[in-house]
Amino acid sequence: MNRTFWYPLVVVTLALVGCGERSVFGFPEPGVDGSVDAGRDAGDAGQVDAGRDSGPLDAGDDDAGPSDAGPDDAGTDAGMDSGMDAGMDAGMDAGMDAGTDAGMDAGMDAGMDAGMDAGMDAGMDAGMDAGMDDAGRRGPPPVELGPISDLAQAGAYVLIGKTGVTNVTGSMISGGHLGVSPVTATSITGFALVLDASGQFSTSSSVVPPAKVYAADYAVPTPSNLTAAISSMERGYTDAAGRSTPDFLNLATGNLGGLTLAPGLYTWGTTVTIPANVTISGGVNDTWIFQVTGDLDQSTATRITLAGGAQAKNIFWQVTGAVTIHADAHFEGIILCQTGITLQTGASMRGRALAQSLIALDNNAVTAP
Repeated sequence: MNRTFWYPLVVVTLALVGCGERSVFGFPEPGVDGSVDAGRDAGDAGQVDAGRDSGPLDAGDDDAGPSDAGPDDAGTDAGMDSGMDAGMDAGMDAGMDAGTDAGMDAGMDAGMDAGMDAGMDAGMDAGMDAGMDDAGRRGPPPVELGPISDLAQAGAYVLIGKTGVTNVTGSMISGGHLGVSPVTATSITGFALVLDASGQFSTSSSVVPPAKVYAADYAVPTPSNLTAAISSMERGYTDAAGRSTPDFLNLATGNLGGLTLAPGLYTWGTTVTIPANVTISGGVNDTWIFQVTGDLDQSTATRITLAGGAQAKNIFWQVTGAVTIHADAHFEGIILCQTGITLQTGASMRGRALAQSLIALDNNAVTAP
């Protein structure tokens, strides 16, 4: 065979084998992978990945050639993107679900706690209200008579009468004023009144300062104040008389001697007598209203005694008939009487005597509650 023919063929073959990626013509050889030998140093061939079908690279410069030219890389990228998206979605969903669940649980717990607390509070309040009010009071709401500082309210007076106040001798009125209306000062007897220069009030040795004596014929504003105070007394009487659903009806047929009276509303359709000592027992905020259709009569030298913190200012005696506190007896509470009130010699009371007719005293000590 002619050597001239074979020699170039051998040269071309060797060139193809030796050049790997490049043909003798300087173009990439299709289908030939530059990383055939897994043990070859990838750097010597200018390739990053021994298994990657890469384009031409400059020797020693890994960044010069495209690194993601093959379709396998596109699949890898798509898979990675899909996996990341799926992972992120799953993570977000799980986080949102967990957060929502936690939020719902917290909201439900808070709502249930609030509901239970409200229910318990309501139940406790209702239970307490059955026997006492918000201030811890047992018994009916008190009768409103106004503050001691307001001369237009019955609460400013220890004694107030529509037809007069008489005093046989002595007597000491303390803690509040004495007033009469619509009658004039002449209906106030036995007090040795001294009219003030203002003409609005009088003073008396039987009325402890700073309390004063007022009459309907004194200078303004006394007449209008007394008219309002009488109306306040009458409203108080009507309020007390109008209370319904008594806790005690005709207790002991009206004979209170020896009893201990708990807070509440008491109603009698008869006269009530106190022939022996009586105890009114309860707390400082508890109230008593005694509705008496007939008279109220307390026997000589008997006593009404308060126990447990009970206060005379929270005890109201609404009496349709006459009230008589016999000699040397001691009375406790506020009397709202439609007729007259009489304190016989040496009787005492802590409370108020508010009468729609006459109040008669005889050497008595009457102290505001």
